[in-house]
Amino acid sequence: MSHLLTTLWPLFAMILGGYAFRRTDFPNKAFWPGAERLNYFILFPALLFKNLAAAPLNNPALPRVALCTVLILGTAWLALQVLQRIFHWPPARFGVFVQGTLRFNTYIGLATIGSVFGGNSLTLLALILAIAVPVVNILSVYAFTAERRPGALVLLILRNPLILACLAGAAFNLSGIHLSAGSDNLLSLLSATSLPLGLLCVGAALQPQELRGQTAAMLSNSLARLLIVPALAWIFVNMLGLPKMESSILVLFFSLPSAPTAYILARQLDGDAHLMAGIITLQTILSAVTLPFILQAVL
Repeated sequence: MSHLLTTLWPLFAMILGGYAFRRTDFPNKAFWPGAERLNYFILFPALLFKNLAAAPLNNPALPRVALCTVLILGTAWLALQVLQRIFHWPPARFGVFVQGTLRFNTYIGLATIGSVFGGNSLTLLALILAIAVPVVNILSVYAFTAERRPGALVLLILRNPLILACLAGAAFNLSGIHLSAGSDNLLSLLSATSLPLGLLCVGAALQPQELRGQTAAMLSNSLARLLIVPALAWIFVNMLGLPKMESSILVLFFSLPSAPTAYILARQLDGDAHLMAGIITLQTILSAVTLPFILQAVL
């Protein structure tokens, strides 16, 4: 456990640093929105493209990893649909619970998995993201729009830089073309910048003031994301007999807190943004406790 804490505390220290910087207006208020956009539209897509472009798609475990990812997301989605019918959540609330349960903070995931399992693990994680990013985005938009805006799904795919980077990286890989003439070095530099900046932005986006009110909803959704969904992942990786490393990465991936981008989507689609901000903040805080124990269990 001490080794895991040594690995994880610098990541959460950067998140706390981002929170402290934002609250003290350093460097200034205009910096953080620009940093988030730079990371979301340029740096992070470069990281996804680079890892997928060089991913060993002939890995025999990949079909089972893909199947497991789809099964976990599909089962969680069906459970949420059942709960929605029981509690009659309106789309504005249902979409928040869907994002709180299914969406994941990729910056924390990449930093954590890369630190624990090494650089080669990022290739496997990129493949998981290639499946999870479009699926989760589509389900999130569907939950908010409740079938009233089908065109939003198409626009989401066409405008989402993460989905486009995943598709482009996979297509580049399948084409047989190799990164050359310094392009691999350029992508490496962009990728290396993405994670530390992303962690700082995660901290800057935390909104502790939003933790007041709707405590039961925030706590139940956070426990579902941080404990129940990882348990579901553990069941499926064992059912499919995945190798140790792939199993550990999948369980850890589904233990990540929800992402700050969930708040942006909630605002854009008229969701309960107050509840979404509270869930993101609470999950990020609680994950500092849950992630080390889940890592200890899967390693």
